[in-house]
Amino acid sequence: MDNHTMDNTPDQVTLTLDDGSELTCDVLAIFPVNINNEEQSYIALLPSDPKPEDEIFLYRIVWHGEEDIELLNIEDDDEFDAVSDAFDELLDEEELDEMLGDEEEE
Repeated sequence: MDNHTMDNTPDQVTLTLDDGSELTCDVLAIFPVNINNEEQSYIALLPSDPKPEDEIFLYRIVWHGEEDIELLNIEDDDEFDAVSDAFDELLDEEELDEMLGDEEEE
């Protein structure tokens, strides 16, 4: 992936793929992960018009100002596993919060 820019809406990122085509993705989460005793920022993306075979994309974020970001592929298997686990935990927490929120409304 060559180029990554934030759209006017902060919930979407447009990815420019290797073949030059663009893919608009919804931002599912931006979250920190501690890698080698250093906190890094990561992003989870899902294509805006998902197909059943689509997967969630995980990237490391490098910020250049408030809205300009660079997304870096996660090359290291250990780093990817840590990021994937952190994202899974984040999803589990959100599901728990939703369940508890539903119970409180009753």
